[in-house]
Amino acid sequence: MAKRDYYEVLGVERAASEADLKKAYRRLAMKYHPDRNPDDEAAEKSFKEAKEAYEVLADSQKRSAYDQFGHAGVDASGGMGGAGPGAAGFGDIFGDIFGDIFGGGGRRGGAGRGADLQYTLELSLEEAVHGSESRIRIPSQVRCDTCSGSGARPGTSPTACATCNGQGQVRMQQGFFSIQQACPDCRGRGTVIQSPCGDCSGTGTVQKTKTLQVKVPAGVDDGDQIRLGGEGQGSATSGSGDLYVQIRIRQHPIFSRDGDNLYCEMPVSIAMATLGGEIEIPTLSGRAQLKVPSESQSERVFRLKGKGVRNVRSSAVGDLFCKIKIETPVNLSRKQRELLRDFDDMLKAGGERHSPRESSWSDRLKSFFTTS
Repeated sequence: MAKRDYYEVLGVERAASEADLKKAYRRLAMKYHPDRNPDDEAAEKSFKEAKEAYEVLADSQKRSAYDQFGHAGVDASGGMGGAGPGAAGFGDIFGDIFGDIFGGGGRRGGAGRGADLQYTLELSLEEAVHGSESRIRIPSQVRCDTCSGSGARPGTSPTACATCNGQGQVRMQQGFFSIQQACPDCRGRGTVIQSPCGDCSGTGTVQKTKTLQVKVPAGVDDGDQIRLGGEGQGSATSGSGDLYVQIRIRQHPIFSRDGDNLYCEMPVSIAMATLGGEIEIPTLSGRAQLKVPSESQSERVFRLKGKGVRNVRSSAVGDLFCKIKIETPVNLSRKQRELLRDFDDMLKAGGERHSPRESSWSDRLKSFFTTS
């Protein structure tokens, strides 16, 4: 049966970008993955077809060969002892796209190196501003102690792969065009395991949960990352990847943050705003006194220098901006209402002297209705 066009399989145009290819493959893989469709041969076939198409089109050399020669340019049947696309296991490409952990994407490390991992650490604003230490537990692949990472049962050793003669690569030839790819039998390792280790099933790594101490420097902001070298995914034959701890700061009940500055709102009474006085306000370094001048209007902003956040990189300290909100009295008694009406009458009698904004607004309103 003739193979379908790889672009048709993924449902993309021939000029599709790498991002478009990955997006299309992600959608199909999520739909047809065997874990989601157990015992469904049709779904498994569609998954393998999509994987094969993506494996070719995501590789610039293979894609160029396919665009020029079609399936013949990448088909193993036209080469010398190689294997066609899709021969590698699910983990090769599927792991690159869906190798997420804790909501972050695991990225491939260098050659033979374990994958990088990402962990989201949630902190309070106080912990982010002052710095803190947190213990985190992460599942990770580590080198198998039983086989020392070889993947072979103790007392045995991996043997050279007969398909690639221990090179880990096979070459396909189609006319003048030659393509080199990882050996499908040994997955590029150059060796095969006849008697796999019972603990790691031949992979050379086992999953363990490890506890790490993360020191968070003072002044980190939402979205900052802390790199822990060598604490990522382990590798059977080489070094481990890195762990990237991404900071997420919980919403604070009083303060909001913008860079190194903090912002808050403080309710004040009409009497306080009118007569002036001192109010006690909270800061992340303790309490502070704020002098409110007489005749202060609502929404007025006061700046407290040096009461913000110390920058994690430059050590410069931001400020605290406090906005006052004049609170309207509620649940007044009859006597309080009468006194307030008497006071309002006295203000009106004073006209613009006591309420310049209200008088100005009234004049503009009269002018508007007169001209219209």
